[in-house]
Amino acid sequence: MMPAENEFKPSAGFTMGVELELQILNSRDYNLARDAADLLELLEKTGHPGAVRPEITESMIEVNTSIQSTHYSLVKELQAIRDAVARAAQRLNLRVAGGGSHPFHQWNDRRIYPTERFKHILDLYGYLAKQFTIFGQHVHLGCPGGDEAVYLAHLLARFTPHFIALSASSPFQQGEDTSYQSSRLNTVSAFPLSGQMPFVQSWAEFVEYFGKMRGYGIVESMKDFYWDIRPRGEYGTVEIRVFDTPLSVERAAALAAYAQALARHLLNDRPRPPSREVYLLYNYNRFQACRYGLGGKLIDADTGRQVPLRDDVLETIARIEPHAARLGGGLALKELEVAARDGAGDAEWLRRAYKERGTLTEVARLQSDLWMGLTRPAR
Repeated sequence: MMPAENEFKPSAGFTMGVELELQILNSRDYNLARDAADLLELLEKTGHPGAVRPEITESMIEVNTSIQSTHYSLVKELQAIRDAVARAAQRLNLRVAGGGSHPFHQWNDRRIYPTERFKHILDLYGYLAKQFTIFGQHVHLGCPGGDEAVYLAHLLARFTPHFIALSASSPFQQGEDTSYQSSRLNTVSAFPLSGQMPFVQSWAEFVEYFGKMRGYGIVESMKDFYWDIRPRGEYGTVEIRVFDTPLSVERAAALAAYAQALARHLLNDRPRPPSREVYLLYNYNRFQACRYGLGGKLIDADTGRQVPLRDDVLETIARIEPHAARLGGGLALKELEVAARDGAGDAEWLRRAYKERGTLTEVARLQSDLWMGLTRPAR
């Protein structure tokens, strides 16, 4: 009998769930605070929808939705989670913010949240564990079987630059403008088990690969792979991990709906087989999206041509629109289409806030106002 952790538990096709890693800020200078434990304790007492968990340092929390099938229901749950977290934070005189990076915190000021897993990561990776105080959105997409999950993970890899560019919200790191739209992924890339999954062709091959890696003592469980996109057998999903945490839950829901519609297109229409060429070009295309966002270039593995990333995103939105309509995600795609055409992304919003206000303290305050629902974005 296959060990339980090697099984793929089928889930309803094209369902989705969202995880958001969030910043905890003090309300004096809007630097990161070390109050995750107090915030989690209060949330446990007062109750909240979804799940709220600690993350690797005491300046972070992670919120998780339940399994959702439509963009509308996902937005409503994310807003309810946001409101509960915001109320609890305000009672503690704290702020909570989205964004893929805090604008000016120093990594060496961070403290590891005291769980056995996080302590193990600190022992294993040293200072990288504290530098992992970055903030991402993960989207889980339901799959009917393991072979379909492996196929979908490979096909989604071609669209990794889309996910990065549409969510980019980490232009600042440790008080400096990095010149990147998404600087967060540079930190992720430092980990040895990051990047893309191996070019296996079935769930059985994937399990065999995992068994070898565990046999070498490199990993203990599937979650030790920090790949950009990975199948998760215990949930029956494919997990996309390259999104920066957006500045608002509404944008987070729109990004998830985009991934959902794209997955329906890829699994139903089967436009192409998995291709090694995608992975040959993967790091270049990924860099272009991180560095330039929608202004970057993408080399299409099918044609070998270099195309503007923005054009590729807009063409894809048009292609998957019928799938989004069937899933109830048409409004989400329209929001992202407008953002792509107008350059109205979160990284641009943050840089404009800095230009207008003049300090990164003000940037952090404004992004916390935005995530907590105290203001609406003027994009």
